[in-house]
Amino acid sequence: MAEPSKKDQLYELIRANPFISQQDLAVQLRLSRSAVAGYIAGLIRERRLLGRAYVLPDNRPIVCIGAANLDRKLRSLATITMGTSNPARQDESFGGVARNIAENLACLGAPVALITAIGDDSSGKALLAHAEAAGIDTRGTLRLEGKCSGTYTAVLDDHGEMLVALADMALYDALTPDFIVSRQPLRAGGALIVADMNLPRATLAVLMADAARDAVPLVVVAVSQPKMAHLPERLDGLRLLILNQGELETRCGKRLLNDADLAAACRTLQDQGARDVIVTRGGTGVIYTCAGGIAHMKAPKARVVDVTGAGDAFAAAVCWSLFQGSGDLALACRRGLRLSAMTLGCEETVCPSLQADTLGDIHDFALAPPPARGAPLPED
Repeated sequence: MAEPSKKDQLYELIRANPFISQQDLAVQLRLSRSAVAGYIAGLIRERRLLGRAYVLPDNRPIVCIGAANLDRKLRSLATITMGTSNPARQDESFGGVARNIAENLACLGAPVALITAIGDDSSGKALLAHAEAAGIDTRGTLRLEGKCSGTYTAVLDDHGEMLVALADMALYDALTPDFIVSRQPLRAGGALIVADMNLPRATLAVLMADAARDAVPLVVVAVSQPKMAHLPERLDGLRLLILNQGELETRCGKRLLNDADLAAACRTLQDQGARDVIVTRGGTGVIYTCAGGIAHMKAPKARVVDVTGAGDAFAAAVCWSLFQGSGDLALACRRGLRLSAMTLGCEETVCPSLQADTLGDIHDFALAPPPARGAPLPED
């Protein structure tokens, strides 16, 4: 058997002791310091190490559970007139909250697995092929014979704002507690579980119970106000709930008119078992829980080309931040708002310029996002 290369020997020494110094590596391997630095640079380029601190990548995946749809966008070419035919342009793409989050995460370089349901139609086959090409593990997918895959149809005005959306999501009722239990080995091997609220209420309850027992962080992402009925009464085991203000009002059963109302609503969710809550508020930014109650963060200005996928991009960046080991919700929200702004500025559901170093160690919006299809950058 061939002897391991010096680079592989160096890698194993760092695996054994991530805090080892370059000098100690040089002594043990009988190399110069400059040679050690060169090998380390090579390992970083190969992403076998993450950065100069010799942080080893966590190969456990982020497991995303929920919807994977065929998305159709009908965009009006002029101001819409109700009650009559309007000229429009149709685009088709792959969507679904869990799938969108998974693709964003894969583009950011995170290992990702997707647990979803598809029909035995051409759309389902195309959905899986696209996900696998993006580097997403789809082995946990439920394939249903005689069923059509999920669809989501959004009608946008001539400014890219959504007027109405129609979703055929009955397929995801098949993601029952029994099915989720059958995917326990995949879930137990995850570093983070992300579930959307297309899942049945009983299934979300199982995920929360497992998270509380197994200590695998669980993030739940709301999808619409009607689907808030899927959120269990008790939220024990839930690391983070991401929802918008309308969805929070649906959960509370009343309008939230000021900061005091919002803080009380978030506190109620925490009393029900959620560790943290993030409330998205469109162009005005987000609210998130903190030691003092709630904190506000403004959104950067962005040119809106298409709003579809912006919320999922925000959730993906927040989850990526948690996966990186940061429990700082402020940093997670900054990253989320940045990626959301990028996604607003392009026609695609997942920003095509997204890559592994897009978010980096962003701490403020002075680090502007890369341009998307010639759109101006967000401003402070």
